[in-house]
Amino acid sequence: MTPPVCTLASNPTPYPSFSAYVRTRGSVLLRTARSLTANPCDAEDLLQTALTKTYVAWDRIEDHRALDGYVRRTLVNTRTSQWRKRKVDEFVCDELPESEEPPAADPAEAQALRDAMWRAVTRLPDRQRAMVVLRYYEDLSEVQTAELLGVSVGTVKSAVSRALCKLREDPELSPVR
Repeated sequence: MTPPVCTLASNPTPYPSFSAYVRTRGSVLLRTARSLTANPCDAEDLLQTALTKTYVAWDRIEDHRALDGYVRRTLVNTRTSQWRKRKVDEFVCDELPESEEPPAADPAEAQALRDAMWRAVTRLPDRQRAMVVLRYYEDLSEVQTAELLGVSVGTVKSAVSRALCKLREDPELSPVR
């Protein structure tokens, strides 16, 4: 991509040194602008704005050896101004767009559910209870549970499946669902 060349409508620039600067350093400055924006088109616009500001201040710039630093600072300041000026649209309406959050769970209800669940687990046969406790309370894998109890993985799977069916059918847990 060729660097932008600044000219005024039909009149050539009164600052030939500015045109020469843009021709020689434009691609480097464009890379800097691209690092400040996510969109290449926005980077080109940002560079054009910074070069316009530099052109307007060309007479006031005393040390033309430090132009890159001046233009980079102008790029950063311009980009910062764009962030600050970013408009946030807010619209007044009769109803709030946010949906109501469900009320927070009552800690007493949560404790009652845990107690009911533990009572239901204690009513399971010993072998099923051991497998459910190891799998879901101790968070062991099926393989680890099988090794610990000295049974096959299939036995663990079937026993846990039957235990979960019993827990789903437990009358004490039904109203809490």
